[in-house]
Amino acid sequence: MILLQALLLSFVAFLTGCNDEAEIVFAGDAMQHKAQLDAARRGGGVYDYSECFTAVKPYVEDADYAVVNLETPLGERNYSGYPCFNAPESFALALADAGFDMMLTANNHCLDRRDKGLQTTLDILDRNEIAHVGTYRKDVEREYVLPKIVDIKGFKVAFLNYTYGTNGIQIQGDVVVDYIDRKLISADVDRAREAGAEIIAACIHWGDEYKLLPNASQKQLADYLCDIGVDLIIGGHPHVIQPMELRRSEKHDKDILLVYSLGNFISNMKTRDTRGGAMVKISLYRDSDGVARIKAPSYRLVFTIPGSSQVNNYRLVPAETLKDGQWSTQCNAFEQAAESIFNKHNKGVVRDTTSIEIKKALFDAKK
Repeated sequence: MILLQALLLSFVAFLTGCNDEAEIVFAGDAMQHKAQLDAARRGGGVYDYSECFTAVKPYVEDADYAVVNLETPLGERNYSGYPCFNAPESFALALADAGFDMMLTANNHCLDRRDKGLQTTLDILDRNEIAHVGTYRKDVEREYVLPKIVDIKGFKVAFLNYTYGTNGIQIQGDVVVDYIDRKLISADVDRAREAGAEIIAACIHWGDEYKLLPNASQKQLADYLCDIGVDLIIGGHPHVIQPMELRRSEKHDKDILLVYSLGNFISNMKTRDTRGGAMVKISLYRDSDGVARIKAPSYRLVFTIPGSSQVNNYRLVPAETLKDGQWSTQCNAFEQAAESIFNKHNKGVVRDTTSIEIKKALFDAKK
């Protein structure tokens, strides 16, 4: 029965969208350090993040679907930064307003506020109708939610999310965190395919912090994910960028996008390589047989301009636009280091420096 449903979904998608294309954007670690909380605080319990993503919003909104790693629990009070994060609801709302459709919740900080914090995070996302994957209130919820398949302009895309660990914090009750486990991942991929997924995105929290190149464990897991037929492998956790490649799988007769780490999306980290990160965009299309495939991966570098307590908020900007001003030297250093890694190690993934204003004009024209 499941196989029949999958075939019907594929046939309908072919009939209704064989000439269509779709774009997905992935962003890195969205963090909330204490200095960010202080800059967003407006009094009376209000935290305002409305300025944070204005400069990149047109790029994110231009995609047909956008995903970001929410690397902090969400709470109702007692907000805090590192080492145990807890951010206000308005942070997630600002990310959603910037154009993000889904938030990844399986990362090493998802249990910072223990089981209750994990549950509260999901409650906040659900009441704001923000899609999420990676953590669950109970086993039965995971069974109901997965496979998480999203219809993106007729393409059936499954999203999975796993983390290497949770900083030693143990689950106390019934909540579920998807940890990296090959048998679990393989079973999830099989279920997704059986349920009609044409493209499978595995978002993995892995690797060594602050290292610009992947470690052996990442490479081995990436090979495994390619072997079981995943289409998109999107990594996070190191808080710095790591290489990307469009890898050809002869076994599955398709291309696979592998991104070892997108680095930070927004944060208060202050070393050269942690002040920014990358967003990656991938196009989906159908070949002459109606099979969904990927093409034209590209990345865009972003840089966080720090704010000041209750005066100026933190702002995320395209790295190529910050050529003068107080933070231009730091941005240039980040950009050059990132480009050095990408130019040397990337395979088939190029940089996008198209003006955001042009993208904004194209987006406005679509509406």
